[in-house]
This record gives sequence, C-alpha cells and structure tokens, in this order.
Amino acid sequence: MNEQHNPALSVQRVDKIYANGTTALTDVRLDIGAGEFVSLLGPSGCGKSTLLKMFAGIESPTRGHMRWWGQPLAMTGTVRTKGRRMSMVFQEATLMPWASIAANVRLPLDLSHVPRKEADARVADALANVGLAGFGDARPRELSGGMQMRASLARALVTEPDLLLLDEPFGALDEFTRNKLDADLRKLWQSRGMTVVFVTHSIYEAVYLSSRVVVMQARPGRVIADVPIDGKEARDEAYRVSAPFLAHCKTLSDLISDAHQLQGA
Repeated sequence: MNEQHNPALSVQRVDKIYANGTTALTDVRLDIGAGEFVSLLGPSGCGKSTLLKMFAGIESPTRGHMRWWGQPLAMTGTVRTKGRRMSMVFQEATLMPWASIAANVRLPLDLSHVPRKEADARVADALANVGLAGFGDARPRELSGGMQMRASLARALVTEPDLLLLDEPFGALDEFTRNKLDADLRKLWQSRGMTVVFVTHSIYEAVYLSSRVVVMQARPGRVIADVPIDGKEARDEAYRVSAPFLAHCKTLSDLISDAHQLQGA
C-alpha cells in the first residue's frame, strides 16, 4: 500500500459481504493522496466498482473504516467534507433523453440551487473543457457514444469536484475514441489538480492515465500490488510505444495473471 501522510481517501481493513453471503471485498487497505490519478485494475468481479461505489457513498462497507480527508465517509447522495466535492461518472452516460445537453450538464447545479446565470457560465465552461462547445442545445440522441460520454464527464466536472470517480466510462467505445478521451481526461486532471480514481479492465489505459495503478485479486477482492507510474509529464501518442510504457504494461500483465490465480486464496 502506498503510504500517504494526509490521504484524500483512506481505506482501512474494509470488507464487503452481501446479504446472500457473497464476499466481494476482504481486508482492503488503500490510501490515495490529494491530486493523484489512481487506477483500480483487476479481473472481472474483483470488487473494483464496488469499492468505487463505497467511495461515492452509494454502498457502505460491512466492516472496516473509510475516510475522506480525515472524516468518516458515510452513505449519502451528495458527499461534502469541509467544502470538498465529489463527482462520479458511470459506465453509461445516463443522460436524460428529453433534455438538452446543457440541461443535463446543469442538473447538479440546479439541484444545489446555484443561480442560473452562474450555472449557465459553468456549464459553458465544462462543455468547452470536454470538447462540446456548441452542442449545448443538442439532445443526447443526436450525439455519438463518445460525445455522450463527454457530456457525462462535463456534468461531473461542472461541480468543480475535488475527487472524481470514474467507473469504466470509456469501455464500450472504439479504440480511437477511447484513446482520445483518455488523452483529454489526463489533460483535465493535469490542469485541475483534482484527485481521480478510475476503474478499468485495460492495462494500457491504466498505464497511460495513472500516477499509480492498484491491482486487485479475483473475488474476494483485495489489493495485491500498488504500482507507481511516471509522474505528471505530458503523455502523447509516442508514449504508448515507449520503453517505460511497455515495461509498466509487462509488470501489470504479470500481476493480473497472479491476481487470477489468487482467487479464493
């Protein structure tokens, strides 16, 4: 586990056992520092998304402790700690089909009663940041899958979160679109300085995006490796075929192989 003096997120000996007796997570220990980009990587069913939902307050641990900037993390729809904000992007865009893209992005601000003039300015800024300037009046059905995910990302960013959680948001997209969105997401992280936790099945995506990759074993899920990746320097397309990138991918590939073998151990 990567030790952090004052972690943004801290998970200590967390278990998740469902009502049917299934153990999804066991003895998970993880600290995530402010401003890090951490990817959760592991076999299907290892509890990556479950852990992310616990960070978001959608699910709660059966045992153990979770803290966000030192405060206990409880189940709640909108989590705030000393003025800090958290947003989540799901596997699907989950846009309201009857509403414009601008209205979809503005929704969390409307729910928080942000004045309309301020909200509209923040929506325009969020759309521009994800490459959707000029699409505010469009309906979701008029956008491609990649553009819909951009809109979903804009809706998460419009609240100016300190912590951004993403659950395989680009997994259903073609490789070209996925690579472009990965590049844009990394630039947004670099410019905003927020903490990001990203769930993925892709070793290549994890290495490209992250400052750390946390590997989890097959169910019951727990952390078996914590791999630091190169820092915040720019990562262009050439990085995807560089020696450091390929070395990280090889390391993680070997760890994922081990993760499959550790199921039930």
